[in-house]
Amino acid sequence: MDKIDKEILKLIQKNASIPLSEISKKVGISSTPCWNRIKKMEEEKVIKSRVTVIDNNKVNLPLIAFLSIHVPNHTDEWRIKFEELINKNNQIIETHRISGGHDYILKILSPSIKEYDHFQQNFIRESGCTNMQTSFSQKEIKNSTNIPLDFL
Repeated sequence: MDKIDKEILKLIQKNASIPLSEISKKVGISSTPCWNRIKKMEEEKVIKSRVTVIDNNKVNLPLIAFLSIHVPNHTDEWRIKFEELINKNNQIIETHRISGGHDYILKILSPSIKEYDHFQQNFIRESGCTNMQTSFSQKEIKNSTNIPLDFL
């Protein structure tokens, strides 16, 4: 990955729908080599996907909850079932296995506390997890989809 690839990534991180002609002009190469570089980065999974970022408040999902889970028994069977549960539930927008006092942290969007409670009760029943702690976001300070490329 060279300086031109890095510049291409910076541009498409900010705007995935930027025209190829504009990208190639800004990085100083013609459209065909620019397109080839983008395709190569997609094939190598440097670029995982191109998405549209939606404001959760404007689609009636203003509540952001972070659900921390402690799991007493880490069997492969449980982990597979847990990952299937996570992946089928679209209210869960991020899941991380973490170190510290809990094993997993989930970021969940919900329209209300009442709906979140309904979600959590279903999640408890389906996952078998009961040792959980929820924290609610009071104000989102920073939410970026841009990966820092300074370390390339």
